[in-house]
Amino acid sequence: MHNTQLKVLILHNDLRVYWKHRLIFLHEFLRSHRIDFYAIEIFGKGSPYDFEDPDNKEPWKDCLFPHHSYNELSKSKIKKKVFAKLSEINPDVVIAGSIVFFSGALGLRWAKINSKQFIMFDDAKPSNVKRNAFVQGIKDLITSQIDALWLPSDDYDKEYSLLYKKRNFFFFYGYNCIDNKVFNIRQRKSNSNGKIVCVARLVPIKNIKNLLRAWKFIEENNSSCELIIIGDGPLYNELNDFAKTMGLQRMKLLGSVPNEQLPLYLYDADAFVLPSWSESWGLVVNEAMAAGLPVLLSNKINAANTLLKEGVNGYSFSPYDIVQLQQKLTDFINLPDTSKKAMSDNSLQIINQMDYDNMGRELLIALGKLKQKPGLRPSWLPFILINFWHGRYNTDGWNSI
Repeated sequence: MHNTQLKVLILHNDLRVYWKHRLIFLHEFLRSHRIDFYAIEIFGKGSPYDFEDPDNKEPWKDCLFPHHSYNELSKSKIKKKVFAKLSEINPDVVIAGSIVFFSGALGLRWAKINSKQFIMFDDAKPSNVKRNAFVQGIKDLITSQIDALWLPSDDYDKEYSLLYKKRNFFFFYGYNCIDNKVFNIRQRKSNSNGKIVCVARLVPIKNIKNLLRAWKFIEENNSSCELIIIGDGPLYNELNDFAKTMGLQRMKLLGSVPNEQLPLYLYDADAFVLPSWSESWGLVVNEAMAAGLPVLLSNKINAANTLLKEGVNGYSFSPYDIVQLQQKLTDFINLPDTSKKAMSDNSLQIINQMDYDNMGRELLIALGKLKQKPGLRPSWLPFILINFWHGRYNTDGWNSI
């Protein structure tokens, strides 16, 4: 790989927030291995993260429609501009999100037309997405034409292996990471202060009302603990009124805080709680653990399957069972400080295995494997489907139950 310059391009509907710093790392990391790296963002608007403007300052990064969302553009216009940019850069390997999105559908089509290799990244487990058998079958047939699949962790293997075990592509891991160093304040406080922190967008899928219902029990049975909720969203006023109606006294709804202050809020807490009805991953869990927090997580958060070790660095609970959530909060609160410190240390040890360096190594190994094998050529039916499907960008399900 050191003898030949390789071009790698990542294409996605939007590449902001968590992706922003991953891309900077990957650009420098791959350049050190004589690999050119490019990042193409399709839309500047229409994302849950469009509060952050696209960054087109780097020559290796571009946003194709910085002032538009997907629903303001025709599919043909999106395809034309995506294909033109891909052909201009002419990468050897295209990396893109699931084929349900514009990025995955168009990236895969361009790659197959031009005999390039295609890596798909995905953190949504098939079992978490409700589709009828026909639609799922079409998706599986198109997805089976990729050359490699980049997953958050090997916990996802069992679901994808059942779907694609007959195809000649491989899995690799670790892209759902953050810059752990930003959250790792080295000198942790030595004593418990009773603060439990939750960081979440205030939308229905985060299940904050059930957390408040459980916290009512904690306030009635413990005189010293405090719940801190950080985040903003359409439910802010409703949740604030709900907390007042319940008579909660030791709960603060802080709204959003500046990004640079979030590590300090995490540092100041004893533990992190997230009661979501569903999370395709949940990167805020990475942040909490990188700050050295034990975690109390809904068992519907996919990150919990990889990062939470029951009784070792936290506890899991059903988001449907308020009594269970009350019990897990109580179990943690009643732990001696030495046990809480041990859980904190264990969180740091676990999350240190999922960082930028690991992401870079995994991708480098995958690129080496791809270089040694020809790209998959689709048969006639998958090729017809690939050329018919443009993808979409519907993020409504990210907020609703």
